[in-house]
Amino acid sequence: MHTQAAKLALIEAGAWVAQQGWVPATGGNFSIKTDSGFVVTASGFDKGKLTPEQFLELDTTGTIIAGGGKPSAETALHLKLYELCAGAQCILHTHSVAATVLSRFIQGEQFQICGYEMQKSLSGIQSHEETLSIAIFDNDQDIERLAQRVAQSHQTTPVIHGVLIRGHGLYAVGRTVQETRRHIEGLEFLFACELERIKLEGRQ
Repeated sequence: MHTQAAKLALIEAGAWVAQQGWVPATGGNFSIKTDSGFVVTASGFDKGKLTPEQFLELDTTGTIIAGGGKPSAETALHLKLYELCAGAQCILHTHSVAATVLSRFIQGEQFQICGYEMQKSLSGIQSHEETLSIAIFDNDQDIERLAQRVAQSHQTTPVIHGVLIRGHGLYAVGRTVQETRRHIEGLEFLFACELERIKLEGRQ
């Protein structure tokens, strides 16, 4: 994708994500692969009101080649996810209440869910009877170290739709911006359903 088209696609995605309440304050960060590398949101901006000037252009190694502002500290995790996920072209990182709370409630290393028709909104899932699994990682301010933990886990449990960072939020991955948005919407619905189920049943 051309750099300018990538920026416009992320501006549109940011407005949509913000309308859902999934990127409060200046939280979240977005990226897309381009013809020359990557486009990534700069740190500290309202993701619902992005402008073309609020992006950084990176080469394939993650070196800034254009744009002002400060790169998000989490850029290294974006680059690692692109490296791990074959065909990934877009990553949207959000901070929804459901994803943040559920990631803290679940004590294990996987969010596993089965029985919901909405699972089929995620690429590759054909039935509500399949078990959807999203890896959960403890939050870490050392993003390089976090990225390495994700890479290590990927060797045995490949990242397909995204990952949860405990107490932090969701990194959704897709082959296009549209697919990534669909993955976020589907996963957020499932997270909300599970939180409601936990409240009603009083247990995990």
